[in-house]
This record gives sequence, C-alpha cells and structure tokens, in this order.
Amino acid sequence: MTDTRAIAAQALADVALRGASLRDAMERYAPKLGDSRDRALLMALLSDGSRWWLRFDAALDRLLEKPLRQKEPAIHALLVLGLVQLEILELPDYAAVAATVQAARSLQRPRLAGLVNAVLRRWQRERTELLAALDAKPQTRHAHPAWLAKTMARDWPDQADAVMAADNVEPPLMLRANRRRTERDNLIERLRSDGYTVDAHAWLADAIVLPHSADVTRMPGFATGEFAVQDGAAQIAADLADVRDGQRVLDACAAPGGKACHLLERADIALTALEFDAKRAQRITQNLERLGLQANVVMGDAGEPAAWWDGKPFDRILIDAPCSATGVLRRRPDVRLHRRDSDIAPLVAQQRRILEGLWPLLAPGGRMIYITCSLLRAENEAVVNAWLEHHADARAVAIELPIGRPAAVGWQVLPGDGDLDGMYYAVLEKA
Repeated sequence: MTDTRAIAAQALADVALRGASLRDAMERYAPKLGDSRDRALLMALLSDGSRWWLRFDAALDRLLEKPLRQKEPAIHALLVLGLVQLEILELPDYAAVAATVQAARSLQRPRLAGLVNAVLRRWQRERTELLAALDAKPQTRHAHPAWLAKTMARDWPDQADAVMAADNVEPPLMLRANRRRTERDNLIERLRSDGYTVDAHAWLADAIVLPHSADVTRMPGFATGEFAVQDGAAQIAADLADVRDGQRVLDACAAPGGKACHLLERADIALTALEFDAKRAQRITQNLERLGLQANVVMGDAGEPAAWWDGKPFDRILIDAPCSATGVLRRRPDVRLHRRDSDIAPLVAQQRRILEGLWPLLAPGGRMIYITCSLLRAENEAVVNAWLEHHADARAVAIELPIGRPAAVGWQVLPGDGDLDGMYYAVLEKA
C-alpha cells in the first residue's frame, strides 16, 4: 500500500491510541513510501495529527453515533486526519474529502468509506457550531490534555492561553555553529549562497535561525561537522555553565549530547557524558564523532554515582533532568498524548534523587546547572527550593536572560518567549 493518507492513519493510530512515539512511528512507516514528497506529507500529517488530536478526537464524539476508537482505530485516526486537512493544512475541501474517502478503501475498509464521507460532509455543514463548542474549553481549543491545561492555568494564569497557542505553532529550525570547525558568520554566508534563508540569533552567540524545518543533512557543513541542530533554549545552558579551559565537567543525563558538545566547543575541558540508556548513549558518541569532539561517555545512573564515579570532583555539573517535557510540545506534539498527571510525582522524586546524588561530586566553588524542559513549577522551582533548604553549602546564583521571567529560584522561559522552547534553569554554587 502506498496511499500516504492511509499509511498516516495507521501511524497516527499507533501514536494516539497505542502509545507509540512520533519518532518510532515515522521510522516504521516512512520506508513504505518511496517518494520524498510523500514522506514529507506523511510527516506533516503525523505531526499535525498528533498536535491536534485532542481537538478533533473530541469533535468526532459529536459527529459519530458510535465511537470507532477501539473497533476501527485506523479509520478513527483517518477521520482526525480528514479534519486536520480541512482545518489545519487548509487543503481544498474536495481534495481533502475525496482523498480521505479513498484512503478508507486503501485501508481495506470500503464499507466505511461512505461513513468517512458523511462525517466530513457533516463537519462542513455544521462547522461553525462545532468549532464554537470546541473553542469553549481550553483543552479542546488548544488540543492539550485537561490536566495540563488546568495545571498551566494554576502555575501561569496570565500566560497559559498564550503558551498553549504557542505550542501549536511550527517552531523555527535552530542550528548551533561549531566553533571548533567554523565561524558562525562564515557558515551563514555559505548557507545563504546555497539558497537558505538564515540569520544569526540576536543574542545567542552560536545560534543560527531558519524560519522553517529543512533536511539538515543536505546543508553545506553538516557532513563536516560545522553545525548541529539545537534549539536556542538549550544553547543557553553553555552560557550558564561558563566553562573554562582545564576544568573537569560532568554532563549527567547527557543524551543525545547536544549540551555536552556545546560545552566542548566552548573550552578545552575534560568532559564526562553520563547516560543510563545504552541506545541513547550511542547517539552521544555519534554526535561527538561528527563534530570532531572527544568526551568520556559513561553508562550509569546519575542518582547512584558510586558505580561509575572515579572519586575526582567536578568543577561543573550539568543536570538536564528527566521531566514532563511540557516545554517542548511544539517540537514533540506526541508528548501531550502520552503524558499523564500521575507521571509528575515520580519525575519529581527522580529529580530530587539526582540532585542529591550528584551534589557531593561538585568541587568547592564549583557550579551545578539544573535544567528541565518543563513548565511545571512542581518540577522546577519547587524541586530546587526544597533541595536548597537542606543544603547549607549551596547558594542559588541570580540569572537574568533577555527573555523569560524569574522564578522563585532560577529562571523560566515559556514556549514562544523569544520564539524558543520552554525551559527552566537554576544555577547552584558550592561554598
């Protein structure tokens, strides 16, 4: 089968109804399509289908007499994609409806093709009324799970609506120039001469901004390791770490290695990249090799350093803590389908355990940078505040960035601030 919409429906059903990640679904289904344009359409349908699932899934409850999620998951996903084509991709009505009906036949469900046609035609007739009903609640207006919409309204009452809207806007593509192999201005000039629209970021020293996503592997400089893909919010970490030549540095929870590589590009340091998962550790090694950098990649649990630490203190420790990933929903739209309110307490316990385990490894006068890609105060300032209360030898360093806002301790960037991802930072120094 090479019907792109039918394949997208199967993939989206895996993501939304069976818990598969968007990355895994793309890797599984993209090889079924030989044409690059078909694969691009598949990616667009999967991304927007995941992003807007919670809006149009709710719409189908109003359009169907009997739910199809369990008995016909691919057809249910296909109907979501039909609404995505009409409302988000804004394809011509006749083309979107006809192609979606044909996809039902490609899925070997010809008896349901009429139902697909009827549902999409009814949506067109009742569109104004249905949209008003969906827009009445923040979770269906912005396609966020109800628990998250409620938590964001509590944590960020003045910003919640804008944040959820930002989560549904395509982010720019951001690159990080590798200082070891090129100068940013030279790389920008080469990219422009190759036809790319690029600009230097206004205040991030290594960042290059493209307005839209692109196949970076085809760009000049990729094969020779002159740049990496990394959102600007993640690039801030290297500024906060302020590494110096000769320092010993630990990047805990390091995969896929973006922050570790950035630190190595900044100074001649002895860096240990720690990762618990073997497959993810391989990605660190691959990124180091492409960028021409060297680090000691170690397998281990950040909360149990006795199993891997050599006893020598570190001057800098970077903790990119496991978290809810609620700050990166615009890049990882499938997270909103998989994350649950019940996940937060175990994540907080893990964050506290890692902080507690790694603090003894920091040298006196050293600096620990605690980072999450979360918007939730429970994972951020609450974790650091509670930890500081029990560590008299620690102090929080004041942070001020051109975007975002101060938290009770540390600094919070929300999605859309400066067109960056959402991220939290705290810098802790040992007396």
